[in-house]
Amino acid sequence: MTTASAPGAPAAASTTPAATLVTSENADATARRGAGPRVRRRVGVAWLGLTPFAVYVLLFLAVPALIAVGSGLFDAAGRPTLANLAAFTDPSVLRAFGGSFGISAVSAVIGGVIGALVCWALAALRPDGLVRSMIDSAASVLAQFGGVMLAFAFIATIGVQGLVTAWLASTFHWDPNAGGAFLYTVPGLVIPYVYFQVPLMVLTFMPALEGVKTQWGEAAATLGASRATYWRRVALPVLAPAFWGSLLLLFANGFSSFATAAALISQGGIVPLTIRAQLTSETIIGLQNVAGVLALGMVVVMAVVMGAYSLLQRRAARWQR
Repeated sequence: MTTASAPGAPAAASTTPAATLVTSENADATARRGAGPRVRRRVGVAWLGLTPFAVYVLLFLAVPALIAVGSGLFDAAGRPTLANLAAFTDPSVLRAFGGSFGISAVSAVIGGVIGALVCWALAALRPDGLVRSMIDSAASVLAQFGGVMLAFAFIATIGVQGLVTAWLASTFHWDPNAGGAFLYTVPGLVIPYVYFQVPLMVLTFMPALEGVKTQWGEAAATLGASRATYWRRVALPVLAPAFWGSLLLLFANGFSSFATAAALISQGGIVPLTIRAQLTSETIIGLQNVAGVLALGMVVVMAVVMGAYSLLQRRAARWQR
């Protein structure tokens, strides 16, 4: 039997749930269409805020880099040429790249190992504690402490007439510079380079170490694994991508450093100092714009290193979520 609705009943009383759902969706769509222009305006204002930074990057980073790299692909008359790439076969250029690779790799490994041990010790401290906060602040400052100030500090400490050198000579009758001023050589650059590589390692590797969850160790212990087995089978494989990525970052930092080496070494020996020498006086006969060629080589090396670093960071980020 069909029941008829009362003639005076309002129309809304007979509305079905499906009709209500359709009406709600239409209202939401209308609201989104009305908010669309406002959202686009907010996004446009946000991008406008990046304009000063974009102009700075363009004028002081992108344009100088293009000019420096592109200059190596032109001859003295301004004509495009690839003949200048023959500079990479010159013995002095090969020695410079070898010196840069060596000093960067050695300082990165030493700084990486010491920095990782410091991070391991810091992991036992409270993140909001006084000691941890002081060490984090010191690492942030010392990672940027380089150039002439750092070179002068080491000259005054372990230079030929440095305080530590004089103390060792007067107390133990041992002069560390008896065979030559080690600090003023390319291998001697390892000492000041490690000084800023260690705090940089602390800053880059500490987040990865904090991402290791205590539940993993508890689960391994529940399954009967020893502490050594946990570190060998769980923690170290998880931390390996972040560790190698941090080493690559340290290598790039050492490879591109200039001011500290320039204050200690007057001649070439590494690529940045060789570029300076080529800018002041062309020393490779028959080739022009060798400084630009060397800059191109440095850009290629840095691109490869930072590309590998990005891949390792993406792999390490999976365990830090």
